[in-house]
Amino acid sequence: MSISLQDYDLAGSSQAVRHRVLRNTYWLLALSMIPTVLGAAIGVMFHLPVPRGILGFVLFLAMSYGFIWGIEKTKQTAMGVVVLLGFTFFMGIWLTPLLTRTLGFSNGGTLIMMAFGGTASVFAVLASIATVSKRDFSMMGKWLFAGVIVLILATLANYFLQMPALWLAISVIGIAIFSAYILYDVQRIVNGGETNYISATLSLYLNVYMIFQYVLSLLGLGGERE
Repeated sequence: MSISLQDYDLAGSSQAVRHRVLRNTYWLLALSMIPTVLGAAIGVMFHLPVPRGILGFVLFLAMSYGFIWGIEKTKQTAMGVVVLLGFTFFMGIWLTPLLTRTLGFSNGGTLIMMAFGGTASVFAVLASIATVSKRDFSMMGKWLFAGVIVLILATLANYFLQMPALWLAISVIGIAIFSAYILYDVQRIVNGGETNYISATLSLYLNVYMIFQYVLSLLGLGGERE
């Protein structure tokens, strides 16, 4: 069986496209952290009244899916980047209650930096594994999606039950699910399953955001009151 030069050219071109999508995704992911931090800073500084409880959770889901719909509709244009950055600004604002509560601890700033560093480390390690591993993570997709649905239902239920042990379990499981999603999403880019860097950034951003939120919530359990 012979392989033509054209086959080599096609393979090389495909590999170049994958590397470009991955590179652009990482750059846009890094850029998306700026409006997130800005939104969080504005929310904390001006004590923005972010809705909490079950009403806040439902509103968060509705607004998030609205942004996600807008991003997917515009992802083939430069406007997709604008909508994505707007979404990350909104997500930063939505961290206001968690950050405000954490900053109420004497070691609140340290806890936030620990959560940020831990999240960054998890992402770096898992993204590296997904890039070089020969193992196929695509089979995890359906299970992870089912896990997210269970997380949403459990979170809604706990707004009524108010069980600290259940929230602890939700946080631990949430970290595990979205960490696995990093493996799944990065490998999809590497293997050519995702060719749009805006969609790819959105997926990875949500993974990182949720991991940070859950990690900070867990660290907050050991916070020191002033």
